[in-house]
Formats: sequence, C-alpha cells, structure tokens
Amino acid sequence: MAAHSTDIGVKASPRSASASHLPSQPFDTKRRWILLFMLCAITVVNFIDRQTVAVLAPVIKQAFHLSNGAYGRIVAAFQFGMMSGELPMGWLMDRVGCQLGLFAAVCWWSAATGSQAFVRSGAQLGATFYWMGTGECGNYSGGMKSIFQMFGRSERTLAIGIFNSGSVVGSVVAPPFIVYLAEHYGFRAAFLVPALLGALWAIGWWLLYRGPERPKDGVGTQAVPLRTILRESSAWAVMLCRFFIGPVIQFYWYWLPSYLFSVEHLSLKGVGAMSWIPFFLGSGGGIAGGWAAGWLHKRGVTTFNVRRITMFASSALCLASCIVPFVASIWVSLIVMSIAIFGHNFVSANMYGAITDLFPEAAVGRATGLSGVAGGLSGLLFPLLTGILVDRISYTPVFLLAAAMPITGTILLFVLGKRENFNKAAAA
Repeated sequence: MAAHSTDIGVKASPRSASASHLPSQPFDTKRRWILLFMLCAITVVNFIDRQTVAVLAPVIKQAFHLSNGAYGRIVAAFQFGMMSGELPMGWLMDRVGCQLGLFAAVCWWSAATGSQAFVRSGAQLGATFYWMGTGECGNYSGGMKSIFQMFGRSERTLAIGIFNSGSVVGSVVAPPFIVYLAEHYGFRAAFLVPALLGALWAIGWWLLYRGPERPKDGVGTQAVPLRTILRESSAWAVMLCRFFIGPVIQFYWYWLPSYLFSVEHLSLKGVGAMSWIPFFLGSGGGIAGGWAAGWLHKRGVTTFNVRRITMFASSALCLASCIVPFVASIWVSLIVMSIAIFGHNFVSANMYGAITDLFPEAAVGRATGLSGVAGGLSGLLFPLLTGILVDRISYTPVFLLAAAMPITGTILLFVLGKRENFNKAAAA
C-alpha cells in the first residue's frame, strides 16, 4: 500500500505495504473468525442497548410525559454523544490498539446503559443516552480497524458485512427481548441486562484478543496527522456519504416502534411481536453486500467499479421507503420496509469497505471516526426533524426523505472519492 499511503503522509515500506492488505501474523485463520464472531456479537449487544429506548418509547413517553418532539430530542442526545465520541474513540483505537480500545469503549457504554435503569425524567434519560453514545461509536472504529488488520482485501467487505449484520440481529432480537424483560421484571430491568452482557463481552475480548505488535518503523498515529487526512478529498467523500446514508436505518431503529404504535395502532405486545420483522427480512443485506463485493473482486473488477456497482444497485432498493406511507396493509408495509432495510445493509457494508479502500491501516480508525462525526451530525439533526414533521404533518415526508438519502450519499462518495483514489489503493 506504499503508493497510496504516501498520499496521506504514511511512511512507505515493504512491511507497511503488506500489512495494509494482508492479515497480521497473530491472526491465524481460526482466531480471526472467532474474533469476527465476537465483533458481531458485541454489535448485537450495542444495538439492543440503543433499541431499548426505542422499543419502550410508548411506555417511556407516558411515564415521563414526553411529546414526539421531546422524544426526538432524547434520540438526538444519543446521536450528539456519538458525534462527540467518534474522533476520541478513533484516536484511541489507532493509538492504543483494539484490545484495550474496545475493552474500554464497551465498559464505558455498558455503564451508561445500566445507569438508564435509575433515571426519573426525560432530561436524565437524555443525559445518560448521550453518555452511552460517546462510547457506542467505538464499536465501529474498533471493529473496522480490527477487520482491516485481520482480513485481506478480497475478504474484507464480507467480514465487514458479517460484523455489521450484528446491527440487524440486534434490531431483530431487541423488540421481543426487551418487551419480555419489561413485562416480567419492569421496564428498568430492560436496561440492566444488556449492560451486564456488555461487561461480560469486554472480559472475553480482553482475554482472547491478541493483536499485532506496535510497528517500530514510525507508521502509526503520529505519522498521519488529522489535518492531513482532512485535506484529502477521500475524507470528505466518506464523511458526506455517511452523513446521508447513516440516519436512514437509525430512523427505522428509533421510530418504527412509535410508528406501529401510533399509526398502525398496535399494542406494546404487538410492537414487540412485529417490529423485528423488517430487520429480520432485511438482515441478509450486509452479508450479501460483502459477498457481492468479494465475488466481483475475484473476477478482476476494479475496486472503484466494485463499489460503484454494489452501492448504486443497493441504493436503488432503498427507494422502497417512499412506498411505505401509501400502502394500506400493515403486512405489505412491513415487506416494503424489509426491502429498504436490505438495501441499506447492502450499501452500508460497501460504504464501510470504501473506507478501507481509501485509507491505510494507520488512519482507518480516525477515518472511520470522521465519517462517524458526519453521521452523528445528521443523526442528531434527522431525529429533531422527524419529531417536528411527525407532530406537525405526518410520517410521510420522513419516509420520502429516507428513500432519497442513500442514493444522494452514494453519488457524493464517487464524485469526491474519485476513480483514481480507489484504483490507486488497489494498485498499491
């Protein structure tokens, strides 16, 4: 990766070039797949944590006397926490490595999740949700850097798809799991159990992870200053791409239970019984996106064209969101949502893959963090806008926006990312 790395200030050497494309020596085949499974598992827990507030939204709104706008502000607080934590977490992963970095991040956000069991107002819930966000963003910067180190280019997008599929599994598991805990032990118990799962995972990760040694040739965090990364058009390409793509799935995570409760008039049990269906049916999108990218790579398609084919095709599927408000049957509505979520997971796997295409190992954590800052900003603004639109108009304009945003982000990625930047990375 010498030629590409030189572009953003990384010292070129045969050792650093090979390390950027091949799994590092400590990761034998069995270990790297076990660790990938663990990364998927903590992503499941991560999304159970953040889905707890969404699934319990009808109960929480009633208990704390919250409007849709107030609920939107609580979701925005989480997104602001994500945005605030992205760069520190990215720096942490690049600086101290993924063993300590992910251990610290998971412990931090699990403590925040557990504290939500003791809140007494919407303001307190928003504060703890913000705290949780500052740690949960480390899941992606740490996971992406770990995958970069463990997998070569032809396997990397599939690995990212498997890792990111944990978000869908978490979204599928969360509604029935959280409703069960709330109905049998009270809604506050639904915060404590996921927090305990996170703490147990952190112990397992610390014991099992064995990463590569810190390089001795100067390749590292100090070799790629943040200002140098920001001067690259590729940085703005991935930031704007995630700005538009990220909030779409977040809208489904945080607002689908409320939509089913208020528009489709389901009970809390009904929400728990049905809100997981679109996430389950759309769950294969991430793995399909990774498999498709790997299949194209192995047949000699250039990196630029691999991303262009996979991302434009899957963004087209996301347009299904615009149909949701206009169908009368709840079952048809759920199927249409499933198509949109499948497309979103497909495009997301390749969006994250594009980050590993455009940046060397020494910068992947912070490049992911920068994209997360952009995603956090839009994730902060979009819930606020959603709350206003739902209170004053309806869910219809929100679904229309959700349909258009992935294709917009994809266009910006390729306009700013440029063919030569992708192909330069592949040739290095």
